[in-house]
Amino acid sequence: LRTHRRAVRVPYDTWAMPLLLTESDVRALLPMADLIQIMECALEQFSAGEADQPMRAVMELDGSTSFFGVMPARLRDPAALGTKLVGVFPGNTATGLATHQATIVLVDPESGVLRAVLDGRYITEARTAAVSAVSVRHLAREPGLAVALLGSGVQAGAHLEALRHVCRLESVRVWSPDPTHRRRFADKWQAELGLPVQAVASPETATRGARLVVLTTSATEPVVEDAWVADGAHVVSVGACRPDHREMAPELVARATLFVDSRAAALLESGDVVQGIAAGLFGPDQIRAELGDVAGGRVAGRSTSGEVTIFKSLGLAVEDVAAAHLAYTRAVAQGLGTEVQI
Repeated sequence: LRTHRRAVRVPYDTWAMPLLLTESDVRALLPMADLIQIMECALEQFSAGEADQPMRAVMELDGSTSFFGVMPARLRDPAALGTKLVGVFPGNTATGLATHQATIVLVDPESGVLRAVLDGRYITEARTAAVSAVSVRHLAREPGLAVALLGSGVQAGAHLEALRHVCRLESVRVWSPDPTHRRRFADKWQAELGLPVQAVASPETATRGARLVVLTTSATEPVVEDAWVADGAHVVSVGACRPDHREMAPELVARATLFVDSRAAALLESGDVVQGIAAGLFGPDQIRAELGDVAGGRVAGRSTSGEVTIFKSLGLAVEDVAAAHLAYTRAVAQGLGTEVQI
């Protein structure tokens, strides 16, 4: 590869060389407040049938718990086409590497010419939290919230960053299996947020009495029980993205009003949905709507103050492509990134 710094020019210029955007570039180009708005628009387009996205292809890697996926999508407004290559490698924790690895490729939607290669790890982290914030904006009962946060990793921090843009956080109770890690996380975010963030010894202690329950775990079996979740709470679940994994007790899913990012994906990929249906606790119509339909005003969200709502997030390629396109167009306008000649 030959690289050099690039000049400012119009996006999707016919003669432009591909642009390489590193994680630090992407972070600088995608502030959370902007990303929340972009995600809301992408969700609305997806649920309105105004974006193209096939089901992702996922390959399990032999002899490990790792897997690798390919996630293509096309948006019409703004016109954008690309794919994310994403892998989950739990063994990376032993070497200090991030367990989630991702790269996003953008091509010209008219010609297929390569336009950009972007770090996708941070985009995956941030857009997941931004989408959860959209669900809180439309489904949570009140703006002032006591939060239960189950998990203390990258996604947990990203969710606290996103949530403060859409609601007034009153307090946070955080639980994760490692006491040292959850205490370190609580200390960091209490200083960052300027409000009480308490590390607690059990998921039950974290959950009881919370108006917002956020699950950002790597669990394969439920970590939250139905009896712990108060009437009127909103639950966000972003882990358990495989049909044999669950974060929530099936009785909780059966009790609640369920919203998803993609109905088709939830019925195929979400263990919290698939296993509940297989056990006969509820049917496919347990899913009231996609979040994009609620955000677009086509379907009502919360019906009553006492209703428990759940948003089950699996992550959509349209979210990745929308975020990557915004980063790319801003990089072009600001002269950021590095051109590469392949």
